[in-house]
Formats: sequence, structure tokens, C-alpha cells
Amino acid sequence: MPVWQTLYGELKKNNFEIVSVAQDTGGAKAAGPWVEKAKPGYTVLIDTQHEVTRLFDMVNVPTAVWIDEKGRIARPNEVAYADNRLKALHGLDAEPYLKGLRDWVANGDRSPFVLSDKEWKERLKPQKSDHALAAAEFILAEYLHRAGNRADAVAHYKEAQRLNPDSWNYKRQAWALGDAERDYGTNFFKEVQKLNGKPYYAPRTLPEPKEKKN
Repeated sequence: MPVWQTLYGELKKNNFEIVSVAQDTGGAKAAGPWVEKAKPGYTVLIDTQHEVTRLFDMVNVPTAVWIDEKGRIARPNEVAYADNRLKALHGLDAEPYLKGLRDWVANGDRSPFVLSDKEWKERLKPQKSDHALAAAEFILAEYLHRAGNRADAVAHYKEAQRLNPDSWNYKRQAWALGDAERDYGTNFFKEVQKLNGKPYYAPRTLPEPKEKKN
């Protein structure tokens, strides 16, 4: 969050805003201390219902969506790091993404990073039936957890993860609400090791910004 705060300070004069949304069933009790420590100058919300995850089909964090002043999505959800502290884990360089973001803020619809109609058609695909079922299982697990039926919730969290194994949001939330080793026989680091070379994040497709001519 402090790194995004630095970027916000750089770009806010150009009508740039950040709305950061924590996907956390634990609400302010779980996410609040992180926000209070960072003291961000931009808007921070806590989504206890995971609505943003469902609406934008997000499966991991940090994920960002670019939305213009008219409410149109310029780029859909993709991994969004503002520095390279965790590059050893995911192998992604933050700089190309930040260059693209700066280009979009400066040039708006003229930016090559704004998706064309053709690119949108290539990216938009019907939701897989298993993923729709996974979302329903996750919602049911969340309901059971809030009702105090935590043992019953675990079975539905497991089913959500089975149906959509690429959703790290499902995994992390389930593990955070109980004991990952006891309830699921795993933990974050074990699951990362199981990837065995598979990308932790879906690969980004970013055009190279054109160099300005003198």
C-alpha cells in the first residue's frame, strides 16, 4: 500500500484515483490494521461479501482493473504490482505494467494500453460451468461460516477450490478463517510448490509504449 501511495501522489494531479478493495470475510478486524498502518491517501474499502471478486472474475491479488472517467473498463483484471519485492515468487517485472499505467493516465483513450473492440472480443469468454458452481459453493461456505457452522463450511470451501483450482482468492480466504494444515492438509507455501513451474499469475499481455520523437 505505501508503494501505491507513492504512485498516487505522482499521478493524482492528472485525475487519477485509486480505489483499493480488500477481499476479506474478516472485515475491518482482519484488514483494518493493515490500512491503519499504511495511512493511504486514496480510497480503501473492505469487501466482506467478495462482490468484487465475483463481478470482475478475480482469482488472485493484487489485481487491478482500469476504469475511465465514463465508467468504461479500459483494461480488465490483471496482476498489478507496484514494485518488485516479490518478483522471486511470481517472476513478473512491475515496470512494464507501471509504464502502461502512466501512459494511460497521460493519454486516455489514445493509449495503446486501452483494449480495442477486437481485443475485448478475444478476451471475453463464457464462464466455465465449474467456475460458476465454485462461486456458489464459496458463497454457501461463507454463509455457513458466518452462521457459526465452521465445520460444515470447510467442506464447501474445499469444493469451491476443487471446482476452480486456479482461484487463490478462494484458497487464501478459506485458510485464513481456520487452520489450513488441520482443515485442508496444506498451506500457502505448499500450494505454491505444487505449481512446479506453472505461473502463479495468468501472463499479462502488454504492448510496448511508443517512444516520443523529438
